[in-house]
Amino acid sequence: MQASSDLSLLSLIGNASIPVQIVMLILLGASVLSWTYIFSKRAALRRADEQTRRFEDDFWAGGDLTVLQQAIASRRNEHGALARIFDAGMTEFVKARRSSSRGDTLLDAPRRAMKAAFQREMDSLESHLNFLASTGSVSPYIGLLGTVWGIMHAFMGLSTMQQATLAAVAPGIAEALIATAIGLFAAIPAVLAYNRYTNQIDRLSIRFESFVEEFLNILQRQVH
Repeated sequence: MQASSDLSLLSLIGNASIPVQIVMLILLGASVLSWTYIFSKRAALRRADEQTRRFEDDFWAGGDLTVLQQAIASRRNEHGALARIFDAGMTEFVKARRSSSRGDTLLDAPRRAMKAAFQREMDSLESHLNFLASTGSVSPYIGLLGTVWGIMHAFMGLSTMQQATLAAVAPGIAEALIATAIGLFAAIPAVLAYNRYTNQIDRLSIRFESFVEEFLNILQRQVH
């Protein structure tokens, strides 16, 4: 029973050397932040998809674009990224028309405005993805560093013993391997989430770019 107690998870972590404990704390902190970003990004992407779908339904319903823009301008945050891209382009188009711009240059300002708005929205959607990617790629190596240090520490302790046995070195090796386990626990969810969210953001990006081109075609027909 005593051996089982000495090899319990909390006992091994508590008895680990200071460098290994520091590695474990770093990995636990990275894991907590990763899960925070995973859940927040999941909610943000689901909301962005729903808002995009609603705006596309409103836009292609065939109503007055000016009325649609006024509705969006009053509550921009509630209509989503694609609606804000549309609002930026429509605003510049109206300004260009009022300034009596020529037909061949009338669409330049809306195109630039929507391109800038598109980039802002993509930057917002991609926020914290770099952290997930870094956690997924670096955490196993940080855990391995803790493991190597712990095993070295365990074997160095054997130099003070007259007889080296497996029972003497097992606790040190076990506590060192926990660092690798924590590193994998931090890395695997981060990698899976990064790949999934990157794919979802790419699909949204394609929808945004397609809408910008179609909207510019609509404005061009209005100009001519």
